[in-house]
Amino acid sequence: MKEKIEQYLREVGQYSETGAEQVEAFRIRFLGKKGLLNDMFEEFKKAAPTDKKELGQMLNTLKSSVQDKINSLKINTGDKGHHLELNDLTLPVDFTEAGTRHPISIVRNQITEIFARMGYTVAEGPEIEDDWHNFTALNFPPDHPARDMQDTFFVEHNKIHGDIALRTHTSSVQVRTMENNAPPIRQIFPGRVYRNEAISARAHCMFHQVEGLYIDKGVSFADLKQALLVFAREMFGGETQIRLRPSYFPFTEPSAEMDISCNICGGKGCNICKGTGWVEVLGCGMVDPNVLENCGIDSKIYSGFAFGIGIERMTMVKYRINDLRLYFENDVRFLQQFEPVY
Repeated sequence: MKEKIEQYLREVGQYSETGAEQVEAFRIRFLGKKGLLNDMFEEFKKAAPTDKKELGQMLNTLKSSVQDKINSLKINTGDKGHHLELNDLTLPVDFTEAGTRHPISIVRNQITEIFARMGYTVAEGPEIEDDWHNFTALNFPPDHPARDMQDTFFVEHNKIHGDIALRTHTSSVQVRTMENNAPPIRQIFPGRVYRNEAISARAHCMFHQVEGLYIDKGVSFADLKQALLVFAREMFGGETQIRLRPSYFPFTEPSAEMDISCNICGGKGCNICKGTGWVEVLGCGMVDPNVLENCGIDSKIYSGFAFGIGIERMTMVKYRINDLRLYFENDVRFLQQFEPVY
């Protein structure tokens, strides 16, 4: 066997054919499934134990020599294999189409970047929440409709933590942040939320939010309005106007809904803004003192504001999408219209 390996080593060293077909035949002869090296390794198994160390080293040398010879021959024939040079301008162009980012991801990233420039950091929390973080700490009374089965996906009832449910808003992360951090707090909370709603062009049982929270000494409603005006103009253009309408949320007081001037008709009235010139985009308000106290923050010293942005709604306004279900159907024709990934 030793003499046979030495013979093959001489043959490999002397081989000089450069044609592509001859090189491939050489490769198959030695490295193919029925090649000489496979036969040699089968024969090696039957060798005497005292000879196996030397024979094993010789076989490995033979295998390496064959592979090195093939690589060098491929370079000479123009087939560079794994030795491609990235700066070779003669190589053919790869016309493979790049994928695209999902519109929800695009808008979420834009919102995050805008608030990051305003000094907000990002925090995330669990999507399965207990009653305290999802409802009670946020000032929801025991008989509030949001607690009913028709609005919430309940998972189980726990003796220690009460009802366990899929979170209905990312406000639950606000509670966790206030419980574990002393003011000043300036954070946003992006994530998926769930509500037991019928799926239609305007509603879905799963959607995405970015909520924001700012708590410090002397924070006022004027600070909230200015932050949201800056956000709206960064998002939709410098000519965008906002208006705040009184509303109600259990966790903020006073509360408001924010509309932006319709960027499609310029405020003149169209089917998107229903002829009003305004489009509702988010809810906001000053954090209720009860919520601050529930989270261990002294409401006599600190105040703050919070806001919640529906990413699906924001995306519909930005890209003029008229059916919310398109976000979840993975239709390539729809997704290819958005920003490519490079």
